[in-house]
Amino acid sequence: MKDSINVTRRDALLAGGALATWLSLPGPLSAALSHPELGAATMAFLLTKDKTNIFYKDWGKGQPIVFCHGWPLSSDAWDVQMLYFGLQGYRVIAHDRRGHGRSDQTWDGNNMDRYADDLAELIEHLNLTDVVLVGHSTGGGEVAHYIGRHGTKRVAKIIMVGAVPPLMLKTDANPEGTPIEAFDGIRKGTAGDRSQFFKDLTIPFYGFNLEGAKVNEGLRDSFWLQGMLGSIKAHYDCIHEFSEVDYSADLEKIDKPTLIIHGDADQIVPIKASALKSVKIVKDAELKVYPGAPHGLAQTQAEKFNADVLEFIKK
Repeated sequence: MKDSINVTRRDALLAGGALATWLSLPGPLSAALSHPELGAATMAFLLTKDKTNIFYKDWGKGQPIVFCHGWPLSSDAWDVQMLYFGLQGYRVIAHDRRGHGRSDQTWDGNNMDRYADDLAELIEHLNLTDVVLVGHSTGGGEVAHYIGRHGTKRVAKIIMVGAVPPLMLKTDANPEGTPIEAFDGIRKGTAGDRSQFFKDLTIPFYGFNLEGAKVNEGLRDSFWLQGMLGSIKAHYDCIHEFSEVDYSADLEKIDKPTLIIHGDADQIVPIKASALKSVKIVKDAELKVYPGAPHGLAQTQAEKFNADVLEFIKK
């Protein structure tokens, strides 16, 4: 079997893809709606060394930007950014983390070591160099751990937004962290009724409970759809990876220009235990704090976020 196989409609359905995935695959409809500026669009699976199919998108030409999504989402969370940066002349790539989205629903291996190795296999398979790595939330941990395990030889710059490093869990050494009871509650919600839990989670995730916020029902629906496409086992396992894993040693190995973006109203990954600490660990990192912004600021403040990332990439 080849390491990477192009997705057909039959492949998507057999892999557990939803109807929306099927309709989005290459064909007359998608061709009519595509932007010629982006060049050929690829949606494919990478078969990893442990025989897991990882779904990914690879669009456009130019310097590659690789996006790593948050929990419990998929590469679709980066749609606005992929279109924007693709139209700006970049090659945009995003994958569904194993157990998430359209990737295989593995029972074992849902841990950050494997996530980082999957990312490494994808980058190496596509032979990417001069890569800009962008990680949101759990994806920020994935980016950091990728560098901790595989180095920065292929990396040009790093952007982490609402990212979980260095450590979310409250400990004696990390009093600003979140108590374990909160993560146990996430486990309980995921295991017991993740459909309702994901729907409820969208409110603090996007800050729709903040004063003056306007609820975006479409964004809430998108979050729910992405979450429910993934595996409950993978989602359950991943809670440990974003909450109880210490990424401090990974951050210390970052030796490329790094931009850290975080909202000071983030109710999911509080800024005091994350960005404000990471910027002190990563050498010469730049921090941009968005006043009043929530965890999902790349969606709620996409125009500002995209502009700041583009400016940083072009430096």
